[in-house]
Amino acid sequence: MARRAPHRILLNLLLDSALACLALPLAVLLATPGEWPEVHWWLGAAPGAALALLMAGLPVRLPQQYWRFAGLPDLMGIGVAAVLAALLFWGGLHALGGWRPTSPAFPAVHALVLGLILGLPRIAGRLHHARRGPGSDVAPQPVLLVGAGDAADLFIRALSAERTPGYRVQGILSMRSRQAGRRIHGHPILGTLDDATALLDRMRAEHRLPSLIVLATPHVQGLALERLLDAADRHGVPVRRAPSVTALDPQARRMTTALEQKEAPRLQLRPVVIEDLLDRPQVPLDREGMARLIQGRRVLVTGAGGTIGGELARQVAALGPAQLTLLDHGEYALYEIDLELRERHPDVPRRAVLADVRDEPRLRRLLEQLKPELVFHAAALKHVPMVENDPLEGLLTNALGTRVVADAARAVGCRAMVFISTDKAVNPTSVMGASKRLAEMYCQALDVSARAGEGGMRCVTVRFGNVLGSTGSVVPLFRRQLERGGPLTVTHPDMRRYFMTVREAVGLVLQASVIGAEDREDQPPELAEGGIFVLDMGKPVKIVELARRMIRLAGLRPEEDVEIRFTGLRPGEKLYEELFHGQEPPRPTQFQGLLVATPRTADPALVGRAIDEIAAAARSGTPRAALAQLGRLVPEFDHNVDGEGSRAAQ
Repeated sequence: MARRAPHRILLNLLLDSALACLALPLAVLLATPGEWPEVHWWLGAAPGAALALLMAGLPVRLPQQYWRFAGLPDLMGIGVAAVLAALLFWGGLHALGGWRPTSPAFPAVHALVLGLILGLPRIAGRLHHARRGPGSDVAPQPVLLVGAGDAADLFIRALSAERTPGYRVQGILSMRSRQAGRRIHGHPILGTLDDATALLDRMRAEHRLPSLIVLATPHVQGLALERLLDAADRHGVPVRRAPSVTALDPQARRMTTALEQKEAPRLQLRPVVIEDLLDRPQVPLDREGMARLIQGRRVLVTGAGGTIGGELARQVAALGPAQLTLLDHGEYALYEIDLELRERHPDVPRRAVLADVRDEPRLRRLLEQLKPELVFHAAALKHVPMVENDPLEGLLTNALGTRVVADAARAVGCRAMVFISTDKAVNPTSVMGASKRLAEMYCQALDVSARAGEGGMRCVTVRFGNVLGSTGSVVPLFRRQLERGGPLTVTHPDMRRYFMTVREAVGLVLQASVIGAEDREDQPPELAEGGIFVLDMGKPVKIVELARRMIRLAGLRPEEDVEIRFTGLRPGEKLYEELFHGQEPPRPTQFQGLLVATPRTADPALVGRAIDEIAAAARSGTPRAALAQLGRLVPEFDHNVDGEGSRAAQ
């Protein structure tokens, strides 16, 4: 328990009592100018006024006020205490029957004078504290603040509470034009975010260019943020994010204790991350449908230690399943997600299972024991060059593993299985992509069979591109290369990829699960024929532009401070990823963010036998036979064996 500061509270009591004694003669003089009591009256009245203030100040905790940080709530408390003290004093004069001012307005005048005398020193202390000069020889950096809402207010107040501020606000850019021309804490709102380019040009001409642009609001993202960064890049001004409102508020509260100890915490700005640039407007999701699908049901997530599987586990756990089973073959990855969910959702029954999805006897026994009602199958080998090095492992995990999980889930009466696919399954040039396409075909065939028979397990296939920050993706690679000072390696100047945040992708996967697993009137008709859900990934991003932007976000200059080196296409890679095959054109759905690929299906028994043949060839160590069979099943598979020398799929 924190100790109080009795000496400071006592000092406040003494000062307030002295001010109460000073306010009394001023009130008498203003209320009744021609009347003045005898000296002996003052000897009792002055202590009485101080006692009345003490009694009136206790309910509003007047003695505990910190004068230096007095704000509106403190001033309102002073007003309440002044009115109560004046009434108590006036009542005491009537009760004692001594001399009292004849003017009936005396209590109001007394309350007004007392409130002013108590409030003025506090306001003066606050202004002196806010306007004091820096305590060091280092001048604060001039900054341009973006955002004129509550976050900007908190940032400025937290900055003013520092004993030696590191930043000085030159002006503010608002998000709305109607705020232009106004002021926040004395700082002018110079215009809107759209005026950033012209404003920076003018500030440079006036030799007062800011050292930093600080984003006080979290709402500057995507295209708006990209335009701001472009304007800042022209003048070499870095852009940083302020702490969030939830981080600033506790920090402001900690300032009081820190200043008493003669050291204040500094505002910690953080860099803008690439996820902010590629972020898109939030798609409205059917949260009630998700809760209806998950709540009270037994759920299994395979590949739970991976990026997609881990986020699936988090979002599923938040929806209240009856039992959540996390399955992965990586011990440490499984331990991490299990520990995280234990801390975040301790009430959710949970089990972590170490298992390989290719181990059919183990999977069958496990699912017979668990009897899951929903399976999210995210386990896969997804790194193209790694699977090219060991193609048989990719075939066993991605194709056979998917069949093993699907068959075991169907055998125990599972309601639905959701299969996570990839854009690399479209016109594949890699073994990884072709193996995922084969898994898609099996899941599509099972789903068509279940729907035709009006029963059995639904198989919902969801296809999307890269997720930002996922294991083995380009963004973490670029960050590591930047930490080492470069170079940043890009395979080809024209390489493009689709990107989406992992949270958005998983939210849309759950949305697709709700639609695909239930018999709904608004269900796309293509699903009955084995259609695949495809996430709307927006426009593809040029990888070299992504590298340049990440260098700029680090406050460096591409090609000058950090080199970008082109290394050539690797085996299995292609320049442009696609979300749809030419024979499965996209069909829009009424659900924002979701499209449906026109079905291309086959008989599940035929695809199952082919997967068994490929698995047998893989186990016997004959890659030629396995890949030949894969090519017959996926005729669009155009294997880019040599990387740079092979044709890049357009």
